[in-house]
Amino acid sequence: MDTSQIVELRQYTLHPGGLGTLVPLFEREFVSGQEAAGIRVGGRFRDLDEPDRFVWMRAFPDMAARTRALRAFYEGPVWRAHRAEANATMIDSDDVLLLRGPGYRVPDDAGLVVATICHPAEPARFTPPPSVHAVHRTEHAENGFPALPVRTGEDVVVWFSAHPDADAHRAAPRPAGPGGGLLRPPRELRLVPVRDPLG
Repeated sequence: MDTSQIVELRQYTLHPGGLGTLVPLFEREFVSGQEAAGIRVGGRFRDLDEPDRFVWMRAFPDMAARTRALRAFYEGPVWRAHRAEANATMIDSDDVLLLRGPGYRVPDDAGLVVATICHPAEPARFTPPPSVHAVHRTEHAENGFPALPVRTGEDVVVWFSAHPDADAHRAAPRPAGPGGGLLRPPRELRLVPVRDPLG
């Protein structure tokens, strides 16, 4: 398995209507601003089952690069200029899984992306279903930028799939059950990519 990147899967709970403010701001200012600081910004999504949730991904070559890049962005001019507007949309921004894996590029024609989150009872022995892809596992290294908390004290395995729409996802064959046992049923995030409203 490719474990070459540090990946954050970030879930923000927003005030009602906040998505309409945050997404244009994010696309206009925060994508290019983070990339200029050395952050690879990935998919940005609304949650099909939680209309006031914004989910997004970003990646770094390693933990040291993550610390440098986050410091550069959050102490830099783009975040300083727009943080008040962004933070005003948010109820909670601390639901963050710090993962190691290949990252995930959202296909251009994806109407729905599903992120499956598993909590294995025995993480070291857990084997994901053979038909899944873009498998990520918890990164347990110390968070080098504690101003942005990440979830700790849990081991997860996360994988991704893309579908034309929700109907196609429902009709898709499910992979064989994961081995090794789980502490709870897998959780599926049904995510709709947000498009650049300025594009």
